[in-house]
Amino acid sequence: MTNTDTADPVSTAAQVVALANAGSQLVRITVNNDDAAKAVPEIARRVVDAGVDVPIIGDFHYNGHLLLAKYPECARTLAKYRINPGNVGARHRDDNFRTIVKIAVDHGKPVRIGVNWGSLDQDLLTAMMDENAHSAVPREAKDVYMEAMIESALRSAALAEETGLAHDRIIISAKISQVQDLLDCYRRLASRCDYPLHLGLTEAGLGTKGVVATTAALSLVLAEGIGDTIRVSLTPRPGGDRTEEVFVAQQVLQSLGLRSFAPQVTACPGCGRTTSTFFQQMAEDIQGYLREQMPLWRARHPGVEEMKVAVMGCVVNGPGESKHANIGISLPGTFEDPKAPVYVDGALKITLKGDRIVPEFLEILNDYVARRYPG
Repeated sequence: MTNTDTADPVSTAAQVVALANAGSQLVRITVNNDDAAKAVPEIARRVVDAGVDVPIIGDFHYNGHLLLAKYPECARTLAKYRINPGNVGARHRDDNFRTIVKIAVDHGKPVRIGVNWGSLDQDLLTAMMDENAHSAVPREAKDVYMEAMIESALRSAALAEETGLAHDRIIISAKISQVQDLLDCYRRLASRCDYPLHLGLTEAGLGTKGVVATTAALSLVLAEGIGDTIRVSLTPRPGGDRTEEVFVAQQVLQSLGLRSFAPQVTACPGCGRTTSTFFQQMAEDIQGYLREQMPLWRARHPGVEEMKVAVMGCVVNGPGESKHANIGISLPGTFEDPKAPVYVDGALKITLKGDRIVPEFLEILNDYVARRYPG
């Protein structure tokens, strides 16, 4: 999801393009006011003009029924609408919800019903808590809260179908910020409906905490065969790169063997045999080069995302890992002149020496990609 001001079509379109080039297959933008809604068509045009074809999803809270009705070009342009049933209006919740769904039906758009435990339908939650309090055997409050989330999603889906939205045009999500709660919630959802499920650990947090918590949550659910689309929600550093979310999401899927997005690099962590920083820099340079090339390679070399590359630091596991990879390079270790054998499809191809090891390896890598994955 973008974090630009949607009313600024230039910066928003640029971020959509950056996310798509990083590999995002869906990009969501907030549509929160008149200026944002008016900017949506221009955003979409700028994205297309940049040569990028990616569905743009509108994220609506509080006033989506008003904006979609007032700006029909916005409604036509968006590929999908996301509705949070917890904040479509307190007094006329169902009517506002139906308005959005009817517009989706008129324009042939799917809808994601996105429940979030930070903005849950308070009327529903209160009613379920009261009912539980009067039960002969009350459940724990947390369990009732979980059930309220699921009920909110399923009741909203039923209302959407009653309003005319086809069953196969509905996606459901129920986002929580705690790993075990997310697992519990999606297990229950998956057992009680056949709608596609969108996964995400909401408000995952900063840095390592956000990455690790997200990976733990999504991996547990995906390993059970639950989930159809995913989103990683990281708090970026000030001025940080939004595409980090995309790379984390891709790596989760690729590590589980569910999808392939980019060549995987096997690299050792380093130890007392690799005290030289040359190995570390080499690994970083090669990993960065692969990432930079993927937008071009993805179009010209189908299948390249399956390639495995090894960048190893010493003779203990280096040659073996290099042989297991499609293409690998290994250094001898510490206190020796840089000398790096290169293995291609399990066979020693050449031993590189001197101060151009990385550029020469990248030349071999490019040649391998062109031969192994012709367009």
